[in-house]
Order: sequence, then C-alpha cells, then structure tokens
Amino acid sequence: MHSNRHLINLALREDIGPGDITTDNLIPKEKEGRGIIVAKEPLVLAGLDIAKQVFMILDSNVEFASEYEDGDRIEDKTSILEIKGSLRTLLKGERTALNFLQRLSGIATHVRSYVDIIGDLPVRLVDTRKTTPGWRVLEKYAVRKGGAHNHRMGLYDGVLIKDNHIAACGGIVEAVKRLRSKVSQLVQIEIETSGMDQVKEALDSGADVIMLDNMSPDQIKEAVKLISGRALVEVSGMITKKDLKSFAGIGVDIISSGALTHSAPSVDLSMRISQ
Repeated sequence: MHSNRHLINLALREDIGPGDITTDNLIPKEKEGRGIIVAKEPLVLAGLDIAKQVFMILDSNVEFASEYEDGDRIEDKTSILEIKGSLRTLLKGERTALNFLQRLSGIATHVRSYVDIIGDLPVRLVDTRKTTPGWRVLEKYAVRKGGAHNHRMGLYDGVLIKDNHIAACGGIVEAVKRLRSKVSQLVQIEIETSGMDQVKEALDSGADVIMLDNMSPDQIKEAVKLISGRALVEVSGMITKKDLKSFAGIGVDIISSGALTHSAPSVDLSMRISQ
C-alpha cells in the first residue's frame, strides 16, 4: 500500500503540478458529479483498487460502486466503476486513474491470452524482471490477475546464476559451490544455461532449477531427457504464443517470458462525466 501511494502521488504531481488551471477556473468547488469508467474493448480487469486510490488521495469523501473485481473478464462497453464526489476531484484524477487501469488491465489481458493457450497442460507460465521501473509490484500483480505466476520479484528473493555470474566465477560448479557455502540450505539455486555442456555442468553441481535459455526445440528435448527429473526445467528466451503448447508437451516445468510485461499493450478505457 505504501509503495502504491508513493507511485500514485508521483503520478498526480506529474499531471497536476501546482494546480489544474482548466478545472480550477471552470468548476466551482462545491459542484458534485459522477464518473463512469467504461471499457472500450474486451479485457481482463486489473488495477481497480489503484484507480480508486487515485481519487481517494485527492478527496477521501469520494464514493465508489462496481460489480467487478480484478481478474474478471470484461466485455466491450461495460461500465466498470462508478465514482461519485467533487466534480473537480473527478476531473483531476481521471487521466491518472485511467493510466494505471489501462496499463495493468493491458498486462492482465495479454497474459490471459497466453494462459488460455496453455489450458490444462502441466507447465507453469511465469514473468521476468523486465518491468517498468517503479511499477514492478503492480505489473507482477497484473500478471497474477491474468492467470500466470511470478518469477522472483527482484535480486533479493531468489538465486539465479546467469551467464555473467558464471563468467565472473570461472564456471558453474565454482559458482554453486560459493553460494552453497553462504545461503540457507532451504534456498533453491537456479542456473541459466545456453548449451548441453552447461546443462551437464549444472546437473553435476546439484542445481535445483535449470534454465534453458534461447535453445532450439531439439536442444530442449535433449536437455529434458538428460535432466530426467533431477531438476526442474525452465525454458526462456524469445518465447512466442505459438511455442507454448510445443514446449509444454516436451516435459518442461516452467516457461518464463519477459513479453508478458514488456510487450503488453494498454487497453482502451474512458471515463464519462455527468453532473
């Protein structure tokens, strides 16, 4: 909640600055109004509470009404949220609230299109750290509302030995050895690999999760066969929607994709004002 408030305050300062010269000079302070946020395309809703917080930060007396919650599928032309209160508040908060709601619902909608393809296949779809700076908690929340899962939130809550770590330590075995001596035995160690030699080395090191990065389908099949359940298998790198079923069908456990967040388009929403 605190981080959301900080981000909302930043967005409001960016938009309103020292004051809304249009609204403040046109609309009397005592004027009340009603705003309705409407979907202009089918979408999966995410960010409803953030949109509410925008108006509440401007005026704690605003009132809300909605039949929906985050994660719901919304049809075109659906009225998502009704806001009642000071007309000045509605006009000042409109764009900031819509910006949050459009971006987060865009991610949830984009993610749901991947999840629908996977269906009941036994594979977990996860995001990455490829998020908008400052928006990570919100964007990863939207991923969950779209039906997928989060990978690590940041560098602090999961071990992932990447190519540059391997290069800096002189190899996978040495990198794992150093980590095992310093982190809790309860912490899983994941290793990013780019070829079969590294997959073998990761297995020998006792890795818990082996990421197959930018490998071809044939390489992935070979790696899955070699790993044979001794570690979880994650595939990553240039994953497209058409790849999802084929990867899920060859025995991988996790599919990670930065596109879930960095390539999600915002959805189209508007707010209609009445007095």
